Amino acid sequence: MLDNLFRPITIGGVEVRNRIAMSALTMGAAGADGSVTDELIRFYVERARGGVGLIIVGGAYPEPRGKEGPGMLGIHDDSLIGGYRRLTDRVRELGSAAFLQILHAGRYARSGVTGLRPVAPSGIPSRLTGETPEELTADGILEVERSYGEAARRAHMSGFDGVEVLAGTGYLVSEFLSPATNRRTDGYGGGLENRMRFLVEVIEEIRRRVPGSFPIGVRISAEEYVEGGNTIVEAKAIARRLEDLGVSYISVSAGWHESRRPIITREVRQGEFVPLAREIKGAVGIPVMAGVRIKDPVLADRIVGSGDADMVTMGRALIADPGLPAKAIEGRIREIRPCIACSHCLSSVFRGSIVECAVNPTLWSGAGSDERAGSPRRVLVVGAGPAGLEAAVTAASMGHRVVIADARPDIGGALTIASKPPYKGELLDLVEYYRAMIGRYGIELDLGREVDERYVDGMGPDAVVVATGASPVIPGMPGVDLPHVRTAVDVLENEMKLRGEVAVIGGGSTGLEAADYIADRGGRVSVVEMLDRVGSDLDPTVRWVLLGRLRERGVRMITGAKVREITPGSVVADAGGREVEIGADHVVLAVGMRPNCGLAERLRERGYDVRAAGDCVRPAGILEAVRDGHRAAAGIG
Repeated sequence: MLDNLFRPITIGGVEVRNRIAMSALTMGAAGADGSVTDELIRFYVERARGGVGLIIVGGAYPEPRGKEGPGMLGIHDDSLIGGYRRLTDRVRELGSAAFLQILHAGRYARSGVTGLRPVAPSGIPSRLTGETPEELTADGILEVERSYGEAARRAHMSGFDGVEVLAGTGYLVSEFLSPATNRRTDGYGGGLENRMRFLVEVIEEIRRRVPGSFPIGVRISAEEYVEGGNTIVEAKAIARRLEDLGVSYISVSAGWHESRRPIITREVRQGEFVPLAREIKGAVGIPVMAGVRIKDPVLADRIVGSGDADMVTMGRALIADPGLPAKAIEGRIREIRPCIACSHCLSSVFRGSIVECAVNPTLWSGAGSDERAGSPRRVLVVGAGPAGLEAAVTAASMGHRVVIADARPDIGGALTIASKPPYKGELLDLVEYYRAMIGRYGIELDLGREVDERYVDGMGPDAVVVATGASPVIPGMPGVDLPHVRTAVDVLENEMKLRGEVAVIGGGSTGLEAADYIADRGGRVSVVEMLDRVGSDLDPTVRWVLLGRLRERGVRMITGAKVREITPGSVVADAGGREVEIGADHVVLAVGMRPNCGLAERLRERGYDVRAAGDCVRPAGILEAVRDGHRAAAGIG
């Protein structure tokens, strides 16, 4: 099984044990000076221990103006070599090869982070940062090229097996390559040959400063998806030029951060960009890596086996589960903790913070599931939503005897409800993971069971984790009890098909996703939000995609409007002192959730060891629920 994915491969003379490469990820955990921290070493060691073939560390900026955000790794000074050496020694001991990606942010750098004005081939404002970069002079270009060479020298001295130059995603090298951002009239601008000159000279500069046997890889965006940008036609020409220069592999990505089409969100099919890798592979004879939206090892094996690519790159999938390769080769695919493509990790970086993962509560602690409790206890988990399921699996992995009880006939809870809107079906991957782990640990299920104090007394557990979720808030306004008024939870859970005019009260994430669901099924939707902005609680990486789809479906957004009354055929709101009446055959409430905390309080009064988790503590998202569930169970001695 998966024989293609787990065949070794040689990359530029470096033996790699399988065809899985961990793509470079900005994790936001580097020191203020760009140095390697103990947290980052632990992070990469976990992935090496999990069986990744090639770990591409970084990106790391080669000079201070190339730093994109706080917590980004640097490779701009010799003082950093020692920290990298500690990292590479550990990773290579565990059998993974290690490359360092060199990333100069160019016009994506932020002066508020670096204290310096960003630089670029041309002074075109960045849609990502709003800043206008300084156009590099000819001497300035040579200075930056030298910084790449010195960065590669330091990488070699740090024990890396090779380097990767990021020449895509909208960063500096791709800004030279793309006519969308390169308006120069000298030898670095104009036709493609001139636009490639900077990349060519970077490779040549690196080659002068490292041994001839030291591999150099390049990651490109084979389609930029920006107006006036490069396409697969130019990408193939760039790939052929790189092969002529002697690079060891080409890693194929797609899009820029400012592309106006989804690249990494759930709207993108898994493996959607593999055809781009196939095109590049057909143009060159060196190894090609396929990337973006690849998380399934079966799909990855098929990509390699079909000859579309020689390797696959995975990023978010390995944040979610560092043991993905080992579990895959052992045939434990259902036990791989799945990335749900929520993009919260990337949003963390854009906010300038350390990366968080919605499904992996031990991302930075490094705590595994093999930590055993001092003495096994009988644990009752009430609620089979994300908090309860995570609590149950964590407790069972520690050796406790666990029972999950829930009033619903199946596990999933809020995850199942949240999976109903368009493109959110991947949330069920997490439900199926928990189902597999319930089987692995022999967790007892008691479903379709209303849990009260008498039930708990009859079981007599040593500890109770209460994860009873939350209920929709019903606002106190006239007409809220009319028969055509429903909550967003009701609509999604019961898969209602609302036709005609539908008013959704509340423009947060729940309201917008309900609107998406209703509009997808033919309803004409208006969203009424009292704030001046809808979707404030959505991650920025997904907000623009959802809002764009709602606009395409004709969903009307009415902001700054407070609903006063619901009538049999309308919603009446106050918008800045002006009365607004919105026609409505159906009204959907999405104004918040209220914790179901009563059972936890009553059980505490009866003297039980109670740990509440998830929405019954404070309504939030999947990340908070999973983290709460893990924390609650981990504290059971």
